[in-house]
Amino acid sequence: MEITLSESRNITEENILPLYHSNKWSAANKPKELLLALINSHTLITAWEGDTLVGLGNAISDGHLVVYYPHLLVIPSYHGKGIGQLIMAKMQEKYKDFHMQMLTADGKSIDFYKKIGFERAGQTEPRWIYAGGDH
Repeated sequence: MEITLSESRNITEENILPLYHSNKWSAANKPKELLLALINSHTLITAWEGDTLVGLGNAISDGHLVVYYPHLLVIPSYHGKGIGQLIMAKMQEKYKDFHMQMLTADGKSIDFYKKIGFERAGQTEPRWIYAGGDH
């Protein structure tokens, strides 16, 4: 397995929808908006095996102090192969010195993010107005 990371925004709905459907993320129900959101992110990192998109992560940021990581997905059959860690390491190259790096994690992803250095922010609790399902 040879995984290549890219910061190119040259992706299509056909590339991203299998990834989002395989992870059961409701953003796949709005493919046009999802594609626009990804290509207009502050940073977009994609992981490829040949011509197959196997993972991606994006960042929304003010470019100076704060970064939020809304999406990190890897095709389930590729879980445990270090692809998520590669994507987040690439993000850290860019954002490691920022005042605040934020994300929302649930389920198995909590342990993943703990392993790469993220921790719960004090006594904070997540709040949202959300038009999706679990993701």
